[in-house]
Amino acid sequence: MSSILAGLFGTQSDYKKLELEVENLGFLDSEYIVYLSDDHHNSQYLASVEIKNKDLTDKVRQIFNENHAHKIYLFENMSIDQASYIHLKRLIDARSKAEIHSSPDVRIKVQHDGMNSEVKA
Repeated sequence: MSSILAGLFGTQSDYKKLELEVENLGFLDSEYIVYLSDDHHNSQYLASVEIKNKDLTDKVRQIFNENHAHKIYLFENMSIDQASYIHLKRLIDARSKAEIHSSPDVRIKVQHDGMNSEVKA
C-alpha cells in the first residue's frame, strides 16, 4: 500500500512552485493535494503527496525542504483518498502532542554556607 508524505509550509512558500516541482517529478494531479485557506496568498498551507516507493519519498522530502516546509510527516499505509484535510490535521495534532519537546537548561543551585562571621552589622 502507498504512504502519504505531508508537509506544512509557511507564508513565504509558493504553492504553485511546489505543485510544478511535484508534477515535474512525475506525479499526476490526482496523486497530490495542496490544502489552501480562502486567503491563500498570505497564509500557511498543507500539501500531501501519495508515495508508492521509498526512492520517491526521499525526492519529495527534498522538494518539501527546498520549498521551506516547517514540518514533514510520513503516514504509512494511507492512500490519497484517505488524506482529507480533517483526517491529516487530526493525525498531525496527535503526533505533535506526543513529541517530547526540548526543555530549557536546568540550573541547579548549590548549597552555600549562608551568612558567616564576616558579615558586619
